[in-house]
Amino acid sequence: MKILLLSDIHGNFPALTAVAETLNVNKFDVIINAGDSIVYAPFANQVLDWLRAHKALSILGNTDIKVKKLLKGKTFKKPSKPEKRIMYTSTADTLNRANARYLFHLKKKKILRVGGRTIGIFHGSPEHTNEFLFDSTPDIRFQELTDRTDCDIVITGHSHTPYHKKIAGVHFINPGSTGRMFDGDPRASCAILTLKKGAIGVKHYRIPYAVEKVVDKLAHLQLPTIYATMYRSGRKLN
Repeated sequence: MKILLLSDIHGNFPALTAVAETLNVNKFDVIINAGDSIVYAPFANQVLDWLRAHKALSILGNTDIKVKKLLKGKTFKKPSKPEKRIMYTSTADTLNRANARYLFHLKKKKILRVGGRTIGIFHGSPEHTNEFLFDSTPDIRFQELTDRTDCDIVITGHSHTPYHKKIAGVHFINPGSTGRMFDGDPRASCAILTLKKGAIGVKHYRIPYAVEKVVDKLAHLQLPTIYATMYRSGRKLN
């Protein structure tokens, strides 16, 4: 069984389609998406349309949750910087009804049985949606998290950092950010999880995409120019 792992697409449809075309999305048995599907790149509807069409198993990330608040007529305190807040409000303003409904049906976590294993999908960690887990996070923290879940495999996002660790018999996997990497390499990040009898395989990928399509759309919508620099450089600058 082959599973495509995505996370932190952040509205970047050119990156998502590059991943789908390069890896031949039709060969996968399951697509898992660990949240933050929207906000920052300006293709929210296209991304959510794609996830719905491909029956991806998706959860909510922190940016998705804040857009839900805006759709409910509520607001939030953070982020407070105007150039960040406008990325949320512009996303909420552009979502069509079908995708707004889809967002409201998503949960903060998902547990499933696939190929004889229990897989947990969380945005930050099994303990908190906003927890950052990095490849450099001490193993003792991962050890603590094994006590918070009965999963054989834990899929997370949020930190935009790809890794695969096996701690106390539990596989912790972060595919990195499909749409907004921060490590100086703007290429899309994702992973393939392969389940075989008695074996679990994980392979990470970095895939180039048409960054200028994102930059051009940002300019067309007159969104803050700092995001063009971030997408071109693969860096978080604000």
